[in-house]
Amino acid sequence: MQLKPEEILKAFRPGRIIWPILIGLIVASYLLLRNFNAEAFRQVDWSFHLVFWIFLAIVMMVIRDLAYMYRIRVLTDNHLGWGQSFNVIMLWEFASAITPSIVGGTAFALLLLHKEKISAGRSTAIVLVSTFLDEIFFVILVPLLYFTVGHHALFNPLNAEALKSFTHGNGMFYFFSIGYVIIFVYTVFLAYGIFINPRGLKWLLIKLFSLPYLRKWRNEASEAGNDLVTASLELRNVGKAYWLKSFGATCVSWTARYLVVNCLILAFFAGGDQFLIYARQLVMWIIMLISPTPGSSGIAELVFSSFLSDFIPQGLSSTLGLLWRLISYYPYLFIGAIILPRWIRKKFLNTRNDGAL
Repeated sequence: MQLKPEEILKAFRPGRIIWPILIGLIVASYLLLRNFNAEAFRQVDWSFHLVFWIFLAIVMMVIRDLAYMYRIRVLTDNHLGWGQSFNVIMLWEFASAITPSIVGGTAFALLLLHKEKISAGRSTAIVLVSTFLDEIFFVILVPLLYFTVGHHALFNPLNAEALKSFTHGNGMFYFFSIGYVIIFVYTVFLAYGIFINPRGLKWLLIKLFSLPYLRKWRNEASEAGNDLVTASLELRNVGKAYWLKSFGATCVSWTARYLVVNCLILAFFAGGDQFLIYARQLVMWIIMLISPTPGSSGIAELVFSSFLSDFIPQGLSSTLGLLWRLISYYPYLFIGAIILPRWIRKKFLNTRNDGAL
């Protein structure tokens, strides 16, 4: 919590922003060149229908962010106004966009909330609950959709041959299974630590990370245990409305994010099984959540083209993949880069000046 302004700016220096953009654009350009089909572009109906559905895709992203802003207000008992919630969510997304997906922007989120005059304990609880709600959405919904839609429909898109070649015919199912197991175990870990036995889990973590090969992370494990204990204490007296509202906002946010792709496909091709498109996106996000690249750059474009090509006119899948990222990913990089310096001046420099007075 004692980070200095210059340390934050260094952590989010331009190079950290440029890399995910470059990775994403390189992969998108490769896919565009490999799959370019001039005839497909000539057949696109550049009409009001196309503009309407692209506009609706943008609206879905706005709804997604509004739902997250509402959730952060619920989790802070309306301590944050809408303007503050906008800054917190945009900067949180910005941090997530320039760090590997499996890492996310959790550490920076703690600082954001603390600087909005929320206690350290409450901030820890809010961040852990936010993470828990996102993960529980996947843990519950993914198996429901898997058994509803079926394995074959989910994991045999027409353009997955490149991945099948090095996964012994099972395509993306290997990546999905690994990702889901990681998310499931992490969710159980959080649930047990927050709601059942935080001190026992802290003790177990310290013992585990006292082993020879894990000892160098012992301090981090101890801090994680402390966070769970703090969060558990903070959440003892919250009511049912707290959970219903925050989880409802989580469902709205993720659903709106997925509907961006549905809207883009409807813009270029009026047809397709929209429920299956939605279901496949959950599998896509499970894979993207374990991506080692910043904001899943490169992986996202590849997965999009592989998973959804059979719903898109031939030769347009890479174009729609790039358009999808332009709407759902790149704006956070630019908005965050604009907001961050102003937020630092307000939360750090103005505070110093006030203290000097």
